[in-house]
Amino acid sequence: MKTLKLIIAGIILFASANTMQAQVSVNVNIGTPPAWGPAGYSAVDYYYLPDIQAYYDIRATQFIYFGGGKWIRSRNLPNQYRNYNLYNGYKVVLNDYHGSRPYSNFNTHKVKYYKGYKGKPQKAIGSNRGNNNKVYQSNGNKGNNGNGNNGNGNGNKGGKGNNGNGKH
Repeated sequence: MKTLKLIIAGIILFASANTMQAQVSVNVNIGTPPAWGPAGYSAVDYYYLPDIQAYYDIRATQFIYFGGGKWIRSRNLPNQYRNYNLYNGYKVVLNDYHGSRPYSNFNTHKVKYYKGYKGKPQKAIGSNRGNNNKVYQSNGNKGNNGNGNNGNGNGNKGGKGNNGNGKH
């Protein structure tokens, strides 16, 4: 009797093991737009931020700005924009560019989307509620020499303070 129960249990186990399939679900947030990004866009790799003449790489979650004679990629904004509020600033969605160097079109972008440029009204993906003091603090980005956009940035546009968290 014991042997019969073990045989039946073995057959059931063997049958169920053959019918089960492994399912793996991976949820990685690579390429997820930031909460301050404009709502309603998909398949976008970059934003251009006219007020600070910088780019944001959505996939790499990095800002790209000119400083020290070269284009710099950093998770933080440069020092002169440490009080810049990304929720309030206008973001140009570059949905026609999918390379790795959006700044190759910088001369066109800075003319077409000048400082202070406002296109269609934008709504941020996330809420700015509770983020009145949330800004993106620079960690001093060594090698930038503090000149940002060749010294033509004036910083502190639209900023509402700095709580020093530097997170996004």
